[in-house]
Amino acid sequence: MEDKLMVTTDEFSEIRPYEAGEMQQAFDDLLGDRQFQLVMKGFAPWLPKSVRNAALRLAFKGVKTPLDFQKRFMKPVVKHIIRKKTDGTTFDDSLLKPSLSSADRYTFVSNHRDIVLDSAFLDVMLVEGGYPTTVEIGIGDNLLIYPWIKRLVRMNKAFTVRRGLSPKETLRSSQLMSRYIHHAVTDKKENIWIAQREGRAKDSDDRTQEAVLKMLAMGSEEHQLVDKLRDLNIVPLTISYEYDPCDYLKAQEFQLKRDNPGFKKSRQDDLDNMKTGIFGYKGRVVYRAAAPVNTWIDELKDLPKTEFYAALSARMDQEIHRGYEIYPNNYVAADELEGSNGFASHYTAADKKRFDDYLSAQLGKINLPQKDEAFLRERMLTMYANPLKNYLKVKA
Repeated sequence: MEDKLMVTTDEFSEIRPYEAGEMQQAFDDLLGDRQFQLVMKGFAPWLPKSVRNAALRLAFKGVKTPLDFQKRFMKPVVKHIIRKKTDGTTFDDSLLKPSLSSADRYTFVSNHRDIVLDSAFLDVMLVEGGYPTTVEIGIGDNLLIYPWIKRLVRMNKAFTVRRGLSPKETLRSSQLMSRYIHHAVTDKKENIWIAQREGRAKDSDDRTQEAVLKMLAMGSEEHQLVDKLRDLNIVPLTISYEYDPCDYLKAQEFQLKRDNPGFKKSRQDDLDNMKTGIFGYKGRVVYRAAAPVNTWIDELKDLPKTEFYAALSARMDQEIHRGYEIYPNNYVAADELEGSNGFASHYTAADKKRFDDYLSAQLGKINLPQKDEAFLRERMLTMYANPLKNYLKVKA
């Protein structure tokens, strides 16, 4: 058994989070990184480096595992963000609780709102909800632009998703990631969080990519698809932000791509999105878990492979759309987009003024040489109207 575990661990050594025996060396390497020290100096410029390092070493004492690291370092930071940058977070896990036992582990597949906080908020909610562990997360290597960032996220239970590969390399990378996710859930007894698609849906029209589901089922014969996915105990998870702090950056990107179809975000753009998402105002935040896929996946088991993935992704979309928390600004956005007052009963004049003032302030942050105000506003209204649109379709 030990030899088998060693082989498995070596297979995943380039992408997996650090393990218990690697945490101290990773921490020492982090403190020895010049760029990391510059970042730390920005938080406390008056402290000498030796004092700063001594304080960090003292705080790190007793941290043996990535879960220890999350509880000691990350949970207080995320709790601070929740207090200062949200109007409260809610985790509706009522459909998980009836079957919850200490042995249950889940693969949460969710819509994607924030690069950093989607999984970080979930971690805090799981800890406070009495779950035995947090989530391991997949993070694209396009965001790991400095060695210290990669080191830090691996200490924080992240595994690496490789981006920008050739088709052949992408296939190999997906096969490796699929094997790792199954290993994490079934052997390591970890929860997993993964987005339903690569990247965020810029217009909030959240759709599950069949490629994500195919990756999770890789290595199985057609008659084994359901069993392969059942092993992961997949849970559709819906994330609802009342206000998306990156909405203006997404709108800006829409115009840049409209005016220049070849436009691609830079590394600095990714960093700006990460920073804005973390420190921007979010209003109320609700996470809602649907019933595990295992409660209904057998309904699809007789479908041909191509139809199976289409049906599974469509059902995943329904469960995620059903879970949206609909806020007054979603109704306001839908009415303003259509030039009607069809949803006026769902918001007050104060709600409408608050949202309009917010939109104006966000649009004012966009600095483009040929700024198209009407287009940008339409794009932002669409971001807030789409969750309502998809929610009503499912309810109908």
